[in-house]
Amino acid sequence: MDIANINAKSDKVILEQMGNWLKETRLRQNKTQQDLAEAAGINRSTLIQMESGGGGGLLTFVQIVRALDQLSVFKNFEIAESISPLLLAKIQRKKRQRASSNQKMDTSK
Repeated sequence: MDIANINAKSDKVILEQMGNWLKETRLRQNKTQQDLAEAAGINRSTLIQMESGGGGGLLTFVQIVRALDQLSVFKNFEIAESISPLLLAKIQRKKRQRASSNQKMDTSK
């Protein structure tokens, strides 16, 4: 997907795309609007509004996506923790290389 093309889209166009995705996913799963609305815990009219690109709340969108068993679409929002090579090298340098002796030095001699 061309990033410049995505940035040029209006909010309305993006909402319409999201609504189309919801509708197409629902139809592929052979679910009625009423079935999906009940599974998501929302009103059918809210689902109709979302599918038509009329907007809605983010929580509502998540509820619908969950009911469609499509939560994998949110993978792009996960923040992967990574460690820089320099920090990794510092940690490795500080790591113990040998065990210390368990014998105590005899100071009485």
